Amino acid sequence: MKNYDGIIFDVDGTLWYSCDKVARLWSEAATEYLGRPIHWTGPQIQPMFGQTMDVFLDTLLPGLSRQQKDELSRRCWDRENAGLPDDPGVLYPGVAETLRELSRTHRLFIVSNCQKGYIEVLLDAYGLRDCVEGWLCWEDTFQSKDVTIRRLMEQYGLNTAVYVGDTQGDADACAAAGVDFIWAAYGIGTVAHPAEQIHCFGELQELV
Repeated sequence: MKNYDGIIFDVDGTLWYSCDKVARLWSEAATEYLGRPIHWTGPQIQPMFGQTMDVFLDTLLPGLSRQQKDELSRRCWDRENAGLPDDPGVLYPGVAETLRELSRTHRLFIVSNCQKGYIEVLLDAYGLRDCVEGWLCWEDTFQSKDVTIRRLMEQYGLNTAVYVGDTQGDADACAAAGVDFIWAAYGIGTVAHPAEQIHCFGELQELV
């Protein structure tokens, strides 16, 4: 492995699992907005995690106008950010301990296709904010993940970062951004022919 000057993490499927809780909160927001019962489940939305909100709504509620999608996205995000602090996602085993250990020797960052506030909820829920130097999300850039990765690297002066994620979309974004990729094989997604992979989060410490 290279001598990386930064490690960048995905969130969902890499650091924690929140599909069930997010599905419940989004269902509440959508029910209120549409005026009819909406009952989404974790397994229903899980295959789309890592995508932007447009992808979710185009799949779950096809036919919404641009304005409706924007309004419902905001309501879902607000409900999510308000509800998750009291009932956060579940960290994968070893995440908290490994992040604390890695932060002693590496610069750690997060890039995710999420809204503002979501990353902060995770970090604050588990007391990990002091382990992570910086983060960017889709709502910070409104760009694809590869662009957001490059933006973060430029912002923090990184030259040889590596990204840890769980989906093919993550791997493709890293290829487009020109950074190495480590597949979190324990997570939500699958990746074809990853160069490096970990089967539990603690393995990352030995790999980097």
